[in-house]
Amino acid sequence: MTEKATFAAGCFWGVEELFRQMPGVISTRVGYTGGELAKPSYKDVCSDTTGHAEAVEVEYDPARVSYDALLKVFWENHDPTTPNRQGPDFGSQYRSAIFYHSEAQRAAAQTSKESLEKAGRFRRPIVTQITSAVEFWPAEDYHQQYLAKRGQSHCHI
Repeated sequence: MTEKATFAAGCFWGVEELFRQMPGVISTRVGYTGGELAKPSYKDVCSDTTGHAEAVEVEYDPARVSYDALLKVFWENHDPTTPNRQGPDFGSQYRSAIFYHSEAQRAAAQTSKESLEKAGRFRRPIVTQITSAVEFWPAEDYHQQYLAKRGQSHCHI
């Protein structure tokens, strides 16, 4: 039995590649979630008017990789203290967000965020949104596994 997890941590190309490489991850797909417009395009989302975040939907086997392990990768590979910005990319589509699919995921995400805040790992407050998963609109085909198709293993995130 597989489960889904959805994360937004800036440009979805590099985020997808991180999760795609994890043992226990069955599949990944990049897309848009958290906004108002049905079936948004990349151009729509880049206008910063739809409310969507660039996100990665992860299908994983919880017997092989835990949700906590996915959260660890999420937190360690972007700056959760910068609202609507990751590196040179800015706009609400690049916000830090966890879209939970169950009460257990919500609780785990909240606990992990609180633990990071208490640990003082970041100098600024964590602004990551933790919100219920809503409709996920897959991005255009050319965005799917973008880095892998180009023989790259990472980009700035």
